[in-house]
Amino acid sequence: MTTTAPPTRQGSDEPARTGLSARVSLGRAFRPVSTEFLLITSAALLLTGFGLVMVLSATSALDGAQNPFEHVIKQGVFAVIGVPLMFVLSRAPLRFWKRMAWPALIFAVMFQLLVFTPLGISANGNRNWINIAGIQAQPAEFLKLALALWMGYVLFRKQTLLSNWRHVFIPIVPVGGLVIATVMGGKDLGTAMILVLVLLGALFFSGVKLRIFVLPAIAALGAVALLAVTSADRMRRIMSFLDQDCLANYLGDCYQPLHGIWGLAAGGVFGVGLGNSAEKYDWLPAAANDYIFAIVGEELGLIGCVVVLALFAVFAVGAFHIIRRTDDPFVRIVAGGITIWIVGQAMINVAVVLRVFPVLGVPLPFMSQGGTSLLSVLIGCGVLLSCARTLPDRRAVGGTPPRASRRRSAEAAPPRAARRSR
Repeated sequence: MTTTAPPTRQGSDEPARTGLSARVSLGRAFRPVSTEFLLITSAALLLTGFGLVMVLSATSALDGAQNPFEHVIKQGVFAVIGVPLMFVLSRAPLRFWKRMAWPALIFAVMFQLLVFTPLGISANGNRNWINIAGIQAQPAEFLKLALALWMGYVLFRKQTLLSNWRHVFIPIVPVGGLVIATVMGGKDLGTAMILVLVLLGALFFSGVKLRIFVLPAIAALGAVALLAVTSADRMRRIMSFLDQDCLANYLGDCYQPLHGIWGLAAGGVFGVGLGNSAEKYDWLPAAANDYIFAIVGEELGLIGCVVVLALFAVFAVGAFHIIRRTDDPFVRIVAGGITIWIVGQAMINVAVVLRVFPVLGVPLPFMSQGGTSLLSVLIGCGVLLSCARTLPDRRAVGGTPPRASRRRSAEAAPPRAARRSR
């Protein structure tokens, strides 16, 4: 059966039309995404998948290898939850994140306070975990995202007042100090340092004057130094880091850093092969957690380490492009805080494995074993992707109008005059 268009009457002022025409608008749901969106998404998904493979390899030697898939299945559950949630949250408008700033911070602080209840558990001298119905979680991971959102909202509301140090001081310093104190109450200096980085990063990208930014930075460095010298355990780890003859303290605080370096050295350029690590057999503590980068270097060699660092570089490029291109102060501050959190934490973790920093106990984002850490990072990526959707169209900025604009211009133009017959 063939359907033909009915003939149309052609007048002097109406151009001839042949056939049927229809316009289907798919709306914003199918609008092409920006380059920044693609960079962040691809890096996050590849790092998450890479992390699951390395967690499987690093934990396959645990518990006598009775069930080598137990740990990676638990990690995979959080990945299955976090990845779709990342894309769902990427659709949230900015007004949603502004409304959620205060509630998210209050909820995260109350969640963190659970570590001081009977639900809290201690590990390696730190009390920053809880156990609910057999599920272990680290509430401090959600404080990082909540603090970035809250800083973005407060500094956005105070944009015209940031030249006055009093408006920067209140409520940022009291509230920020309270958030960091809830973590330091559990003696987790590494997480507290990441929170300080988030706070300073948000201040920096808010555009405050340099003298106002320097004062909190100096205060933060002074607080970290004070917390270090007042703790015998932290001073012992710092002194072992500064010890040039670390082999003399092999069975003490140098045990973990030395095995991390030996794992990286054993891998060489091409590695010993995926799953063939020797350090994971109860030689390297926290092989699947804070020192998973050492397992990557041992099994996949220098090439594997470069791939991981390149993926974090791709993530950083996409995130910093959002900060550079946006005209919205809220987007700039929130994206800056989240970027400093994820990229800064990755740099600190790698520096600890390379013995550039003393042992701090911070996981490698996307890759270290820990469902709470993975879920919080993927949610943070969802916020970044939501910010990326607000960026202006490059074609419109570059001078070439989008296709829809060209079509509207063509329709608005007057029809060409018909040629006179001879």
